[in-house]
Amino acid sequence: MRKIIHIDMDAFYASVEQRDFPEYRGKPLVVGGSPNSRGVVATASYEARQYGIRSAMPCSMAAKLCPQVLFVPPRFDAYKAVSIQIRDIFRRYTDFIEPLSLDEAYLDVTTDKLGIGYAMDIARQIKEAIHEELLLTASAGISINKFVAKIASDMNKPDGLTFIGPSRVERFMEGLPVEKFFGVGKVTAAKMKQLQLFTGADLKRLTEADLVRLFGKSGRFYYRIVRGIDDRPVQPDRERKSLAVEDTFSKDLIHMDAMEEELGKIASKLASRLKKSQLKGRTFTLKIRFADFRLITRSHSLPYYTDDSEEMLAIARQFLQLVVAQDPMPIRLLGISVSNFDNIPLTPSQLKLF
Repeated sequence: MRKIIHIDMDAFYASVEQRDFPEYRGKPLVVGGSPNSRGVVATASYEARQYGIRSAMPCSMAAKLCPQVLFVPPRFDAYKAVSIQIRDIFRRYTDFIEPLSLDEAYLDVTTDKLGIGYAMDIARQIKEAIHEELLLTASAGISINKFVAKIASDMNKPDGLTFIGPSRVERFMEGLPVEKFFGVGKVTAAKMKQLQLFTGADLKRLTEADLVRLFGKSGRFYYRIVRGIDDRPVQPDRERKSLAVEDTFSKDLIHMDAMEEELGKIASKLASRLKKSQLKGRTFTLKIRFADFRLITRSHSLPYYTDDSEEMLAIARQFLQLVVAQDPMPIRLLGISVSNFDNIPLTPSQLKLF
């Protein structure tokens, strides 16, 4: 039986800012945009969360909820440096580390380097090392699989340590609200509740065929996980699946010239990041958020790999022109992402989109 730990740093960006700048300590703090911008909250300190401020909330709303909240721009280089230090601590105990982001990761400690043997003790030591060496706190969830460990790490934040052992897993899953299940967003949760499915126990009463009929391929996952079955391994060398650059504008874009100018900046920045990461991709996606908050995406896959800004800009521009011709609504956000990576460039053929 596997021993899985999920480590999740507490209010990571905000906590790093409060650690590095004493004047922020004990005060409601938002890392993200400014109250007069179209930006959103990247992370809110726990002092800010007491006012109802949450990640992904518009900064303007955060300012209304807490007029005295402090806004600071993100320092991603600083957060990345701290993330590397955290992973160095993880490596003292195991090489089976699957980072999910800068501030969270799965660890498989079924066999640990130090021969400690007990996942709870390992998690406790990791938390102590993070606190003593980096002056930050983390929450840890421990269980027999990734899904339950991740849920457990969120149960007693901040500075939590939660163990859900083998004998408790199935009962725990039965009592879990459906909105806590992987892949269950607001729309799916609402659908489930309309069907009188409120907890894992309710899902468990349905057959696998019923769940697939109602929820597609995710139904198979629900059927297994509510029974405590999650065979996904911790993947130490999890490959980056995509890379994206986007920008939210202080004023909605109305004219095509302004839109194309912003797209050019985004494509240039994305190309720079691809080259820095020594990656080439062949699937490019344009992301558009309108002034009324509707979001659309348009994707195209090339027959070869590239990191060229002009090529990705050509794809994005053609999609943009088509979208705007069909829907001239002002635009508040544009973004370009690339996926389907390969390090080996192939011979380009003529670019044809349509």
